[in-house]
Amino acid sequence: MPSQFNQKEGDLMQVRAWSMSDVGRVRLHNEDACFTHVDDTVSLGVVCDGMGGANAGEVASQIAKDTFSEAVLTGGYPPEELMRVALEHANREVYCHSWEHPECRGMGTTLVAAAIIGDTAYILNVGDSRAYSILHSEIRQITQDHSLVAELLRKGVISPEDARNHPRKNIITRALGTERSVTGDLFIHKVVSGEILLLCSDGLSNELTDEELLAIVRQDDQPAEDCCRRLIEAAYNRDARDNITAVLMELRHGTEE
Repeated sequence: MPSQFNQKEGDLMQVRAWSMSDVGRVRLHNEDACFTHVDDTVSLGVVCDGMGGANAGEVASQIAKDTFSEAVLTGGYPPEELMRVALEHANREVYCHSWEHPECRGMGTTLVAAAIIGDTAYILNVGDSRAYSILHSEIRQITQDHSLVAELLRKGVISPEDARNHPRKNIITRALGTERSVTGDLFIHKVVSGEILLLCSDGLSNELTDEELLAIVRQDDQPAEDCCRRLIEAAYNRDARDNITAVLMELRHGTEE
């Protein structure tokens, strides 16, 4: 099906994207997966954090990342509908694979994705992988975690300080591929020149505070293309009990140098 993305020449937002993933200090396998794609039609970033017995988490995250990305880049729907259709396709592929392969039964994955079209980012998440907006000296979490701790925090049962070290922090309340259908949260975010979108697995956000993420991304004396490495190294030096993955998408108007 042909893409339905249309942009006027003056609306083009120039995007640069980088990604990096590391197994961390403790895990034997990297169950995270990430993807970036940049062109004049749609720029896409995806992070998935798999879960499941044996190596099934790796399988789930790879299938979800590949299926979701292919569906978005194929197009054929208006952007909001396209993100939901891509999620349905990815969920179905992971779910069916788990039933066709008994060793993968029950596997699943988080997903956070940002598709940038013109001056709009369509951001979708399932689970506790996050999307942040970084602009000037401010950082803001766009997505909301689908996790037990996040629900307790939203209800006021625990404080933000309690949430960072909660013993059940790893329990998510929604995942892709564990059921026949899944619902993701879709955020429509207007981007501006100079903004950076950060997508990451909880292996990064659990180790570094929002303020630390901001400070690392906004190091003026460091090249932007090294930022993912700096983020990964900072989390690794904290303990890196989980896999660590980061995708950065930097936005500039096409008329700017």
